[in-house]
Amino acid sequence: FAIARAAREAGAEVTLVAGPVHLATPRGVQRINVQSAQEMLAAVEIRVQQATVFIATAAVADWRPAVASEQKIKKDGSGQTPVLGFVENPDILATVAQSQHALVGDLFCVGFAAESHDLLAHASAKRARKGVPLLVGNIGPATFGQDDNALLLVDAQGHRELPRASKRVLAQQLVAEIADRLTAPKT
Repeated sequence: FAIARAAREAGAEVTLVAGPVHLATPRGVQRINVQSAQEMLAAVEIRVQQATVFIATAAVADWRPAVASEQKIKKDGSGQTPVLGFVENPDILATVAQSQHALVGDLFCVGFAAESHDLLAHASAKRARKGVPLLVGNIGPATFGQDDNALLLVDAQGHRELPRASKRVLAQQLVAEIADRLTAPKT
């Protein structure tokens, strides 16, 4: 939400596709609420066609139950553990990054990686795997629920750290970095 706010304050037209969270929508930002990874992908695919930047910050679950129960799964007295099957959720960032809009250079995709260790190695690998020009990494457990953070920007040329600061300041720095990349001469 801090990045959406910073982008709007920088003059961007911002659409925020958000899962079930209790955060206020930044002023001037259009918010689309979704409940599942499939809904998020559908909402993003519709809106990204008119976008020039796609920033994927959501920590969407990798898996979902194959069959969702409409009711509580109750004990039956047998002592047997219920069997739950899972199916893979769509990879929203990779899907968008491989879209024609992104592949021809009309959409700049930014991904995020919240890691517990080996940040540079994991962020670099994720950037390559997802096919995005910029991956923003952080140490997740150290920042969840906190007002500050530190970021690592990883691209094809290497990496650069944004030192610990408030999330608002980091969001402003990230938006400025993305704007600089969009206006830089193509080489």
